[in-house]
Amino acid sequence: MLPLVVLIGMSSALVFGSADFLGGLASKRISSIRVTAIAAAVGLLLLLVAYPLVGGHWSASALLFGGLSGVSGALAISLLYACLAIGPMSILSPVTAVVSAIVPAGIGILVRHDHFGGLGYVAIGLALVAVVFVGFVRDARAVRPTVRGLAMAALSGVFIGLFLVLIDLTPKNSGLVPLIANRAVNTTIMFAAIGVIALVARRRGATSTTGGWRPGIRLAIACGIVDAVANCGLLLGIRLGDLTVIAVLTALYPAGTIILAAIVLKERIALVQYFGLALAIAAGALLAVD
Repeated sequence: MLPLVVLIGMSSALVFGSADFLGGLASKRISSIRVTAIAAAVGLLLLLVAYPLVGGHWSASALLFGGLSGVSGALAISLLYACLAIGPMSILSPVTAVVSAIVPAGIGILVRHDHFGGLGYVAIGLALVAVVFVGFVRDARAVRPTVRGLAMAALSGVFIGLFLVLIDLTPKNSGLVPLIANRAVNTTIMFAAIGVIALVARRRGATSTTGGWRPGIRLAIACGIVDAVANCGLLLGIRLGDLTVIAVLTALYPAGTIILAAIVLKERIALVQYFGLALAIAAGALLAVD
């Protein structure tokens, strides 16, 4: 396996985790739907600015699969926020991450017939275990997950996995076009959702407050920029390597969130999470030499 592909996959995971960290901070100040909509719009703008430099061939398949990935991404994010609100996050977050890796990895191996050496399969197994350990957060107050919470977490993971598969189906010469289509559809869906929610609230006579929005908006904008960079890295990794490898490596995105939370918020990293990070590094090394 090309070391460059492994490096891109693991780097993209850390950047995705950073975007989630920023999105989480923003969601404490404004609603998660608004954060997602703003981040999607900012990402779209950034991709449009970058397009003349990167380029890409516009085609029906690039727009179709890119647009469908936007629908899948919007559903995935909505389900993710909903299931995390139900909790416990320490269990549901790793469930989503693992499923998001298994779906495209399974398609890559069974349908696309991705082949690896012995070390490659060991590395993929280690990476999946690492996803669970990295995402595990010990909380003595945590309750057992409900069937509804687990189902929503798993379904969110399925839609994230489908997003990866759909991006992989886009033509190799399409450049940034699939991501532009993705963000255009995602932005439309999220702002439409905001409009519907506002309309329902108005009919019920509810009032909304806008105080304290500025910090949340700035964080949402930063989230959109970082997320767009992560998606570009993901697309590059898929173009250069195998869908299975990139899917498993990018599922390590909780590592980026955890590291930033430890540095910025001074949150304590559990021993089991350090073990998960070590496993992730080992898996990356095995993939690089396979």
